[in-house]
Amino acid sequence: MIKFGTDGWRAIIADEFTFENVKKVSQAIADYLKKRRKSKVVIGYDRRFLSKEFAETAASVLCANNLKVVLSDTEVPTPAVSWQCRYKKFDLGIVITASHNPAKFNGLKIKTPQGGSADKDLTNEVESLLGKTKIKAIELSRAKEKKILKVCDLSSEYVSFLKKFVDLKKIRKLKLKVLVDVMYGAGDDYVERILGKGNVSIDYLHNETNPSFAGTNPEPVESNVSELIKIMKSGKYDLGVILDGDADRIAMIDGKGNYINAQVILPLLAIHMIKNRKIALGIGKTVVGSDVIDKVALDLGVACYETPIGFKYISSLFEEGLIAIGGEEAGGIGFHGYVPERDGSASFLLLLEMLSYENKKFNTLLAEFYKKYGKYYYSRMAIPVKSVKRNLSDMKIPEALYGKKLERVNTLDGIKLITKDNWLMFRKSGTEPIVRVYAESRSKKEADRLIALGEKMIYAL
Repeated sequence: MIKFGTDGWRAIIADEFTFENVKKVSQAIADYLKKRRKSKVVIGYDRRFLSKEFAETAASVLCANNLKVVLSDTEVPTPAVSWQCRYKKFDLGIVITASHNPAKFNGLKIKTPQGGSADKDLTNEVESLLGKTKIKAIELSRAKEKKILKVCDLSSEYVSFLKKFVDLKKIRKLKLKVLVDVMYGAGDDYVERILGKGNVSIDYLHNETNPSFAGTNPEPVESNVSELIKIMKSGKYDLGVILDGDADRIAMIDGKGNYINAQVILPLLAIHMIKNRKIALGIGKTVVGSDVIDKVALDLGVACYETPIGFKYISSLFEEGLIAIGGEEAGGIGFHGYVPERDGSASFLLLLEMLSYENKKFNTLLAEFYKKYGKYYYSRMAIPVKSVKRNLSDMKIPEALYGKKLERVNTLDGIKLITKDNWLMFRKSGTEPIVRVYAESRSKKEADRLIALGEKMIYAL
């Protein structure tokens, strides 16, 4: 069954993600656009197995429906397609990617004319049109002859925009050695292309095409970047950066080899956006965002908006002009004045810009942040859906978590159990056949204990 989740439709290649089903979805997208008398679509793809061929298949269907299509001539980060949507006036964008999912998956993301993630109303309508009309297709060579298909570079304008988005003059004065793990994804050397000449030296890990991702999911979580951590502990580099498979997410390794996730990167960059860049707007976070984000918002005197999981909800906050920055716990962060979309490379650049504004090393910046706001420990785990016999709604809600009285239950998206100093949350993933368990506490030991408790509660269902 073709079903759009938190961010697009994803499925196992050769099982549900087939050329025939890509045609079926593309025809439904074509019907959606024709109903609105819209005609311009941009298509990009990542480095996954057959992504280029799936993108070409989508283009052949859209062109056969007399829609004008621009297809990338190579793999590109998802944000490059989002940028095209917004600034080149496309009616819709399509990206063939399964983002951070395992290698056996591929997927299709839909991007709006504003450059954000498609909301549920849009994807529901596309789903309702599946199989309603006969699938049309055309040879790409014929589509080019008819001048309804262009295959061209989507990256150069994206690079040019980011060169203007950040203060390159200040960044280039930094003296840094950076190691970037692109996780065999589409992140490539974009930041180096943007920075040009300067004192920031960038080396790479896993910056080649490998559709198997060497057996590791292209997700910027600590368990997937042991090689990067080992190198960072050697002291050869000042900063380590991780980008996910389609380069819209980020995580970092500090100069001592410590893993730093978006629960810290987001509030750090919020300080930069609001204090240094003087954008006096709020901060957006999802329901699994760290409590420290609320503390930073309060300290900066701005609102903190909490949304369900899915960047499309953060995108809406940008479109409403409510936030300077917004992001997800998984590493997707977006910024005011850009597109309402997460971007790992933009996050990397803005972090460099923050270091130049503050005139401090990353480890110094972190130490000051922890001293002022406290250190929070975040953890999560995944449990296969097939191991869960009943619905989350059947879960018995405890009165306390390890002796700490339950203060409230948040059901905005899943079930979040909250005490004075920590929380434990359960949610069925919208992109993978798993149930996620999340926890945060003021100590690592407590966070690990909460995750273990959550695991028992899930298996008890």
